[in-house]
Amino acid sequence: MNDMHNHDGLSSGMQTGLGVYYFLVFLLNVGFAAYWHYSQKNAKQASLWAVVSAIFLFHAFLYLGHFGPVLPHSIRHFVNEVLGPTTYFIAACVGFWAMLQFRKLLSDSSVAFGLLNASLLAGGWAMTDRNFQQIITKPDNVPIVLLIVSVAIFTWIGLSKAVVNDERMRKGEPPMEKLEDDKVLVWPDLVYTELIAMVIVTFGLIVWAILLKAPLEQPASPARIPNPSKAPWYFLGLQEMLVYYDPWMAGVVLPSMIVVGLIAMPFIDINQKGNGYFTFEQRKFAMSMWLFGFLVLWVTLIVLGTFLRGPNWNFFGPFEAWDPHKNVPLNNRNLSEMFWMLLDQTMEGKSWFVRELPGIIAVIAYMALLPPLLAKTIMRPFFVKMGFVRFFLLVNLIQFMAALPIKMVLRWTINLKYIVNIPEFFFNI
Repeated sequence: MNDMHNHDGLSSGMQTGLGVYYFLVFLLNVGFAAYWHYSQKNAKQASLWAVVSAIFLFHAFLYLGHFGPVLPHSIRHFVNEVLGPTTYFIAACVGFWAMLQFRKLLSDSSVAFGLLNASLLAGGWAMTDRNFQQIITKPDNVPIVLLIVSVAIFTWIGLSKAVVNDERMRKGEPPMEKLEDDKVLVWPDLVYTELIAMVIVTFGLIVWAILLKAPLEQPASPARIPNPSKAPWYFLGLQEMLVYYDPWMAGVVLPSMIVVGLIAMPFIDINQKGNGYFTFEQRKFAMSMWLFGFLVLWVTLIVLGTFLRGPNWNFFGPFEAWDPHKNVPLNNRNLSEMFWMLLDQTMEGKSWFVRELPGIIAVIAYMALLPPLLAKTIMRPFFVKMGFVRFFLLVNLIQFMAALPIKMVLRWTINLKYIVNIPEFFFNI
């Protein structure tokens, strides 16, 4: 039987749930079509979204009738084979670059709504896989799904407003925020708004508590250790860093650099533009660095640790069963091993300093030689404007931020474990 029509793996409850899901998406598209028809008077756009509405309505009828199709096994197998830590991170970086490069196109509501529909359709198809269902519907993971949605929405809103303001300022017009400089009173305007927001959030939390069971487990016991044993979702990015760095680096140094960077930012930032209004053109470097650090090096690592890291912290595809007996061979080597092997020499009899000298030189060159090199080349305009102290503080913070993706790429490409490995002093980088 064609697996596209094999719905034996879908329970009646899941069929009904997907039917309701697609019907809600149908209503969403009907509203968007009505917006184009009645508000914008655009018959072409209204017709387009009416067709999209019909597609989702058709899906709703299929699943409410309990004969909806499932995602073909060939597609699931292909996704599991293609998606790995390397391709995941590369896709995140390429997506981030495309988001900034084509921000004007993405700010168009039709394009953004089309991408939303594509993701909703793909998400519904993916829910027909039992393994994907178990991961997404786990009570611990539901907030992460909401995190992804909310981050995507608010990032799009910010970039859209920045695109509008950049276009206005290019024409010599003030940003939109300058035109909306109306003041409101704390009482009653702000207090009423906060009260309404509080009531809505409380209602949502009550509904959430009723529909989802609390993810409580048995009391902690050394005889029963969860596998995988995961940190709270907001620490999953740090837990993922532990794959590539020792605890002192991933749990102390890198988080400390984040705090130091936040504290030093008002001192480093000399660009007075972009205060009080959205813009990208006037703050390209700052916006790119902040968004890369937050979206690629934080949010995507949380998603990776939540949905794609399974038993024994192995990587699993989104449609792959979490088999605790999965055995992934590790052939990681240190830089010193690679270096002396390349010279056809043994490390036996060498002192720790001589043995790790290649890694020590690499780290010193990265931290000490790279900043002045950047000051004389591609980042010279920054050096001239910021001065010595601000510039070198900025570059050092960027170096610590870049250290994570550099180490990740080295691990994935050449199986590099440590650049410097000095177990005699419990010091590894």
